[in-house]
Amino acid sequence: MDNARRDRDAEGRARNARPRDGLGRPLPYGTPGVERQPEGVIRTPGQTLTEAQRLLDAGMPFHAHEVLEDAWKSGPEAERELWRGLAQLAVGLTHAARGNTAGGARLLLRGADRIAGFPDPYDIDVAGLTAWAQELAARVEGPLDAGAEAPRLTSAL
Repeated sequence: MDNARRDRDAEGRARNARPRDGLGRPLPYGTPGVERQPEGVIRTPGQTLTEAQRLLDAGMPFHAHEVLEDAWKSGPEAERELWRGLAQLAVGLTHAARGNTAGGARLLLRGADRIAGFPDPYDIDVAGLTAWAQELAARVEGPLDAGAEAPRLTSAL
């Protein structure tokens, strides 16, 4: 492919500028899509959880994954696996909602395993999320309603 025709950001890095649907699937250029989450936003843990929960509740787990990924990449080293695991739960839900049952189940279980060792930091319901991911991974058989299946990240949200 001709590099001059690739979508690039201001720094010249490849970025797909195609619009996306609520589950993050690329749409044809010129098609209205869901507004993308800005990348590299540094939020407090509370802001991250609130924004991710809002997106999960709206049936947009791909976008929630992007918010959680920012926390994973910018947070303290000791918490990176927690945020990475939460991002994997969101992208696992994304795949399950798209109908990729095997990939969705695998990511849900991987995310659950990754967060299992954390003692509920920031009021994150680690045990509840782990149980939710395991239960969903065991029963997902086809595309599902991501908003209806959205987990509660904390007891406060």
